[in-house]
Amino acid sequence: MRVSFSACNQAQPLLSVPQQYRKDKVVVVLGATGTGKSRLSIDLATRFPAEIVNSDKMQVYKGLDIVTNKVTEEERRGVPHHLLGFVDPNVDFNTLDFRRHASTAVESIVRRNRLPIIVGGSNSYIKALVNDDVEFQSKYECCLLWLDVSLPVLYTVVSERVDEMVEAGLVDEVREMFDPKADYGHGIRRAIGVSEMDRLLRSRSKGDSKTKSVLLEEAIEKIKSNTCKLASRQLQNILRLQDQFEWKMHRLDATVAFAKRGGDGDAAAWEKFVLEPSTIILDNFLYRNDFQPATIGTHTSDSMTATSFIIGATPMVAAAVAGTKH
Repeated sequence: MRVSFSACNQAQPLLSVPQQYRKDKVVVVLGATGTGKSRLSIDLATRFPAEIVNSDKMQVYKGLDIVTNKVTEEERRGVPHHLLGFVDPNVDFNTLDFRRHASTAVESIVRRNRLPIIVGGSNSYIKALVNDDVEFQSKYECCLLWLDVSLPVLYTVVSERVDEMVEAGLVDEVREMFDPKADYGHGIRRAIGVSEMDRLLRSRSKGDSKTKSVLLEEAIEKIKSNTCKLASRQLQNILRLQDQFEWKMHRLDATVAFAKRGGDGDAAAWEKFVLEPSTIILDNFLYRNDFQPATIGTHTSDSMTATSFIIGATPMVAAAVAGTKH
């Protein structure tokens, strides 16, 4: 059985692999904030019989849906999502917590002959599961998709997204949970967009409208600046993981797609540079026994060369790959 590149009935069972040493398969979508990870994962889940496991540190919490940029019910397009908005916003949720819940979710998805797609920008969570969990490695082969956007373009995207979040009601959302005695170092209050609003919200009972307007603009600029810094750190973390642990990934350069964002060529560029290559990669990963690591693309000044690789490959697959190298 083979899945079409263009469509897949979600009720259709995932291919069962008869080889004794084959492991169940998991897809991981990495990338800095704002690179379109959620969009890609949902697109893929409409083409393959898949379910999504969230690995974003802030999106695991209940509440602040605008601030944490959770996908809406409409955006999910009927695709099941796990570990999204289920943790009490006042408690700390660490990498061990994530590993435990994610392992349970992945096991449940696989048991129903579905493909788990783990997606999120929190690389420490992904590392804890994919790299540090020996039991997880023994059960699963992981195909890593790295969604990349050049930083100058990404910074513009991030800035526009913050403006959209403010327009959607970010300030009121933060105001509803504002507590002047709260600790911004715990729970969901660590999210970018919360502490930056502190001065504005403390001035709500005093100060004229001009002062409040200035404070709002300052808060928005801080959110944009801190989000851009986060994106840069996340990119550096991906490169560090790649170098330190020899993670090799399918790099998908979405720069052109985002440069056309909102324009006539938006959908076509996304299809050409991101979705169709990802579909081919997954089709090969899931249904071709002779799937081999292959160079996907190259980076220059602000990027780097990346190759595709399956983490946790079985001895049989690893031996086959090793035997083909020149």
